[in-house]
Amino acid sequence: MEKRQFGKTDMQVSVLGFGGSEIGYEGATPATVEELLNRALDAGLNVVDTAECYEGSEELIGAAISHRRSDYYLFTKCGHPRGVGTEDWSRGSLLESIERSLRRLKTDRLDLIQLHSCSEAVLRAGEAIAALQTARDRGYARYIGYSGDSVAAKFAVECGAFDALQTSVNIADQEAIELTIPAAHERGLGVIAKRPIANAAWKSGHKPIDSYQHTYWERLRKLNYPFIASGDLERSIAHALRFTLSVPGVHVAIVGTTKPHRWQENARMLAAGRLPESDYNAIRERWEELAPSTWIGQT
Repeated sequence: MEKRQFGKTDMQVSVLGFGGSEIGYEGATPATVEELLNRALDAGLNVVDTAECYEGSEELIGAAISHRRSDYYLFTKCGHPRGVGTEDWSRGSLLESIERSLRRLKTDRLDLIQLHSCSEAVLRAGEAIAALQTARDRGYARYIGYSGDSVAAKFAVECGAFDALQTSVNIADQEAIELTIPAAHERGLGVIAKRPIANAAWKSGHKPIDSYQHTYWERLRKLNYPFIASGDLERSIAHALRFTLSVPGVHVAIVGTTKPHRWQENARMLAAGRLPESDYNAIRERWEELAPSTWIGQT
């Protein structure tokens, strides 16, 4: 699997990374996660990204692959210590959460710890950033980052405190391509693309039941990309993923699944490499023509 230099860090990351939200929220069994992650590592994936609030995700990852810790880079996020919607950006809470993540993940050091979608106001206050710097100084993490979107992500990039940015970028979410990713690249930040296939919101052919996917469903109806309209689901997902990994400055795309066989399928999708320039430009031009200014990055 292709690897890319992750900003100014010492990490060479696989272009495809594992996102840990699904295994937590969908209640994957320990046996499934063990098979899934070991297959992924065997296939050349070397980035595992999760968060304290993804229910049992950290524990599942720790149990499944902590014995292979030298085979992958381990990223997690903090700021929601009691689940999504329970924000706490105080120094004490963040450090306590990071220590808990280390125990759950069965490791003594993270490769990247990220603030998880806090606001620009929280970033400007400084306490949360200082907490991550303390965690780095204590050896809890080698690098620190920000996971989020739009104006908060812009401030995170420009403030100079972070080594990495994780942000939404895909065929239905392109604000970051101009707003944050070029500046992140210029400053030497590693860039992680979250939601790289727009949650495949079109795959069922009708509006998804899960409201989490509704924004992308509505956007994609308006954008009406020909490669989706063709009806070839596998090809359209591959096209979408290759688009995200063709965005200049993106180093790794995080994809979540609970299906162990999916990694081989994803690897095959990427075998052709970046999209041809004409295909990439066609997607960008359609966005620029049809996307209103209200279509900001989705947290």
